[in-house]
Amino acid sequence: MTQSKDSELSHVAVEILLSLLQGGEQHGYAIKLDVEQRLGGGFVLGSGSLYQSLQRLERRGFIAEVEENASPDARRGRVYRIEPAGKLALDGELKRMSRILRFAQQEPAVADGE
Repeated sequence: MTQSKDSELSHVAVEILLSLLQGGEQHGYAIKLDVEQRLGGGFVLGSGSLYQSLQRLERRGFIAEVEENASPDARRGRVYRIEPAGKLALDGELKRMSRILRFAQQEPAVADGE
């Protein structure tokens, strides 16, 4: 079964979902820091990309805002959690990426230069 383009997740969406899966409930800035730390110094997650992706993920039911914001630092804004649909979507996307990686690692059928 092939996923449509609409069901594929962007790189930023995958990183956000991974952050929420591994780190639990987090506010946007904590997600940003987690993603940037995990990907190393060469990647900066812009606020626009982050919050646009958070909105898309929330509209799709993949994440939800935590209603009772018990965060000790309420200035950080909305706190998010991953939803079961988000876990399912992430699992599907990681499987799709694994298939692509396995294919890319196979030896080419035709030798170079032929």
